[in-house]
Amino acid sequence: MKKVTAGIFCAALAMASMPVTAFADSDEMVLYTWEGMFPQEVLDGFQEETGIDLVYSNFDTDETMLEKLSMAKGGDYDVIIADDYILENVIKEGLAEKLDKERLTGWENINPLYQGQFYDPEDAYVVPYGAGIPLIVYDPEMVDIEITGYEDLWDPSLNGSIALTANYRVINGITNLTLGKSMNEEDIDSIKETGEKLLELAPNIRLIQDDNTQNALLSGEASVAFLYTSQVTAALAENPDLEVVYPKEGLGFGVMGMFIAGDAPNKDAAYAFVDYILRPEIAAQCFDYIGYYCTNKAADDSVNPALVVPDSVKSGEIVENVSQEAEEQYSKNWTEFRAACN
Repeated sequence: MKKVTAGIFCAALAMASMPVTAFADSDEMVLYTWEGMFPQEVLDGFQEETGIDLVYSNFDTDETMLEKLSMAKGGDYDVIIADDYILENVIKEGLAEKLDKERLTGWENINPLYQGQFYDPEDAYVVPYGAGIPLIVYDPEMVDIEITGYEDLWDPSLNGSIALTANYRVINGITNLTLGKSMNEEDIDSIKETGEKLLELAPNIRLIQDDNTQNALLSGEASVAFLYTSQVTAALAENPDLEVVYPKEGLGFGVMGMFIAGDAPNKDAAYAFVDYILRPEIAAQCFDYIGYYCTNKAADDSVNPALVVPDSVKSGEIVENVSQEAEEQYSKNWTEFRAACN
């Protein structure tokens, strides 16, 4: 994860102005997520404010998390953060607590752009904790057109000048959006149409790679790039004159979600922690640290501006699982596209 720095409020000042909930000295809360998801000062601040001993337990993959949570029947862990696609399974298996929103004073701080998603359409279980949003970034000194959306990537003036990340469902998805379709279109004939459209993009592609794709833009090898969140922030850190495009067709994004385990050993502490993270000044510290897009609307003014989606963006869609037949056609589209780019 790319970490970025910005002027943010001091956690100590925030805590001084907030009421302190009394907890027993022996209280313990288990936080279960990937390594490096919180700045240490945020974790320390929670422990100092509440007296709760915070145990930070890590997993390597979402699948590992789900397996261990299933074995524990929703217990052993209190607060968990995982990716959107696995959250659907967690909720279906009854492993997440249905949230008592009366206990979350910061619930209204959540940006609604990241709510109502497929894994939790009623927002009953999940608190968003950061979004990954691939975006178009370009060098205005090297491009003769104004890029406002995905469709502009097909402009003939960009021949041989675009660097793409290599996520085949995402690239198929943004092509769908140019055709007015869902990123998760399942009709096979429609997906074949997407493949034909994608082949038309091949002449404009300079390179396709997942790692450090931003370097092609920074070096001038490419004038336009479609980059992952961490790559966008890395590119802007080195060259703030680059233009970032929030495509007019809508965003494609992924969301990390925070939930309380269904049989959490310490639900009181879990609610206290989730509400603590929902405070704008605490959220800003977290997003500046992890380098993901801010999902807490109340924190927008405090977080690094590069991690805030403009108010003009009203829609977005997450790549979801599709039928096996649809998946195979998307894969075929990608194989033919890669071959045409070489």
